[in-house]
Amino acid sequence: MQTFHTSKQSWLPRLLWAPAQDLGLLFLRLSGALLLLYVHGLPKIINFAGELQHIDDPLHVGRAFTLGFAIFAEVLCPVLIVPGILTRLASAAVLFLLAVSMFLVHADWSVAEGQFGWLLMIVFGGITLMGAGRYSIDAALAQKIED
Repeated sequence: MQTFHTSKQSWLPRLLWAPAQDLGLLFLRLSGALLLLYVHGLPKIINFAGELQHIDDPLHVGRAFTLGFAIFAEVLCPVLIVPGILTRLASAAVLFLLAVSMFLVHADWSVAEGQFGWLLMIVFGGITLMGAGRYSIDAALAQKIED
């Protein structure tokens, strides 16, 4: 995503704002993905058997499938999001998992109790809408296709 494309606009806004937006997206990708991986993903892998016994199954697809999808969204997707590979798709999967968690599993939580989940929804919702930004493999591949 780039802004200030037209030649009628001054070089100064392009210099000041476009890089900042792309740096902001890079920061969101790295911080959100690494936090999700560290706080939720790795513990699920390390304690798989215990997680399988305690995981909720709000969509009634089976505990193993639910845990498998949670691991996909909290481990594989962050690994894709960090370098910016299939970023919107990976972020959408994370957003779906967070929405199920916040609206179905923890629907009784107050905003204060669920603030970490809500903040992650904001981060990954933003990434889903905006994409990876200039500093990503997605952008490099798109540029290569254009050339």
